[in-house]
Amino acid sequence: MVTTMLTQIQDNWRQMKGAAQERWFRLTDDDLDHIDGRADVLARRIEARYGVSAAEANRQINQWFERIAGVSA
Repeated sequence: MVTTMLTQIQDNWRQMKGAAQERWFRLTDDDLDHIDGRADVLARRIEARYGVSAAEANRQINQWFERIAGVSA
């Protein structure tokens, strides 16, 4: 599931970017361009912008992906 999620985020980042900005509104356009579908970079930007731990950022990404992909863990 994790590998599939990472691949789908990277392969479909252009389509997912808007959903990511809706979920994490503090991310700037520059942040989203820099992330470029890399979940590890997304997690670090969430940590920086929201002051959360790495574990929390990853949990949020997993929940977000499950919601937009319509899958369950």
